[in-house]
Amino acid sequence: MQRRTFKFAIAALLAGLAVSTSALAQGGWPNKPVRVIVPFPAGGSTDVVARLIAQGLSQKLGQQFIVDNRAGAGGNIGTDAVAKAAPDGYTIGLSTSGPLVNNKFLYKSMAFDADKDLTPIALVCEIPLVIAGNTKVPAKNLKEFLKLVKANPQNYSMGQPGNGTIGHLALEQLSMVSGTKFTTVPYRGDTPAMTDLLGGSIQALSAPITAFIPNLSAGKLNGLAVTSAARYPGLPNIPTAKEQGIDMVATVWFAIVGPAGLPPEIIKTLNTEVNNILGTVHGRAQLQQYGAVANTGTPDLLRKMMNEDSKKWQKVISTAGVTLN
Repeated sequence: MQRRTFKFAIAALLAGLAVSTSALAQGGWPNKPVRVIVPFPAGGSTDVVARLIAQGLSQKLGQQFIVDNRAGAGGNIGTDAVAKAAPDGYTIGLSTSGPLVNNKFLYKSMAFDADKDLTPIALVCEIPLVIAGNTKVPAKNLKEFLKLVKANPQNYSMGQPGNGTIGHLALEQLSMVSGTKFTTVPYRGDTPAMTDLLGGSIQALSAPITAFIPNLSAGKLNGLAVTSAARYPGLPNIPTAKEQGIDMVATVWFAIVGPAGLPPEIIKTLNTEVNNILGTVHGRAQLQQYGAVANTGTPDLLRKMMNEDSKKWQKVISTAGVTLN
């Protein structure tokens, strides 16, 4: 049902865009179809965002932008395919902060170096995380919840959607900055974790906001904190962790990248058109329904975000001793 809703949302967004199709961009590019590699399975949030961007670029630039899903190894397989592609503008990727930043600290070996082998093109959007508690937990916010955990740690456990995921790393960051030790329970994805949270098997859960929206809106869970720098517009009553004196920011962000050596004129064209697609009020509103906050900016801004997040998550991952095969 959610996938069908995503498809309708994409169609509505594209219908609302004021697009001006041109047959060719500067220098004759593109004059044939462009492949957009997505390093995660079809139907997920990354795939949905990629198809939105691909359809918009197809209309604006007069050539097909075709999504190619290459899932595996936490996004590393597909992102490596982008890094190994010819830098001619006919293979680009829509990847996330996992393979672009975090994975190099999590995996013992990497087939590519995101800083050297990829060209930043455009920041697309980000999804904040939520730390939510079930309604039996007597805490109105994260600060109160941490007090409960410190007083009776044996009574509280926190779920996360899988080791090495941003939901897991956010809990490690929370433990570091708050000085609180708590029991964490890893799951295989958001859905089983959410089931146990609603059933009371765990007392709180850290995961991307997309998984929480229906239950938070229905009052079935208590939003203790969002972990973005600012409150999430779709759930404005949930305070940020920073507002509560907890110095943490954790989001998963999406970006367009290409192989190293991509010509500057192609980078400029893609950056401009992606920003145009996401810069409309209608476009931002459609993404917001599913937890994504549209971002626009230069390739330099994306590079800066990659560098800053690398410093932050390297410290968290090394301190916690998190590793993946």
